[in-house]
Amino acid sequence: MKRLSLLAAVLAVAAGFAAPASAAGIDLSGPHYNLNIIGVENPKSTPMTGSERHTIFVALGKQAEVTSRIYLTPGPFQVCDGNAFDPAHSCAGDVVAKQGAVFQLPCNSAVPTDAGCADGGADYEIWGRALGKPGGMVTMTTCATDATDATGALICSTDNALFSRSKGKSTFYNVTKPLTTVNACFTFGGAEVCEPVSLFDPMLQDFFWQYANKGLRLLQLRFYPL
Repeated sequence: MKRLSLLAAVLAVAAGFAAPASAAGIDLSGPHYNLNIIGVENPKSTPMTGSERHTIFVALGKQAEVTSRIYLTPGPFQVCDGNAFDPAHSCAGDVVAKQGAVFQLPCNSAVPTDAGCADGGADYEIWGRALGKPGGMVTMTTCATDATDATGALICSTDNALFSRSKGKSTFYNVTKPLTTVNACFTFGGAEVCEPVSLFDPMLQDFFWQYANKGLRLLQLRFYPL
């Protein structure tokens, strides 16, 4: 029942940019949740919480790569805090970090992991494309802190999503796995064990997308229910 309610929420807030093609069975003009991540030179000072926005503002690196954090919380797709330059607030209004944006999304049960989704999750895919002036690029990596480690060690996935804006028509890429799992390595009994971990697995906490931006002003992500 929870999975159905999450998918219903996806369809209820679906935003539609027309797209002329389909990719790997996904109708890119079909129902989806749309998220635009916008790179800016000057930090935003306006609180961007408590709205129906579909935008997140992050730092824009011109000569060198700069990194912003987009914290992730479980629930139906929603931008909780669209400003990555001030304290990060959840959709409930709680501060989850000293600085960062916050995006809410369900655990993805369509990507198999050893433990799966603790709450059942929802089946969906994420497709993304780089837009704007050619030449910019972004690397997105899913990270979290180790809940089993007393020091709260930072763990970032060995997998990531790379977006590059080349000349010509922008292309969509399937980035579901790197944006909804952490390919993490843990030490148990002196031995290192590496495994994919679903979003919001209790082994990890404080999940976020590490958004490393070098010159990309606009990244578009689309979340399609399966």
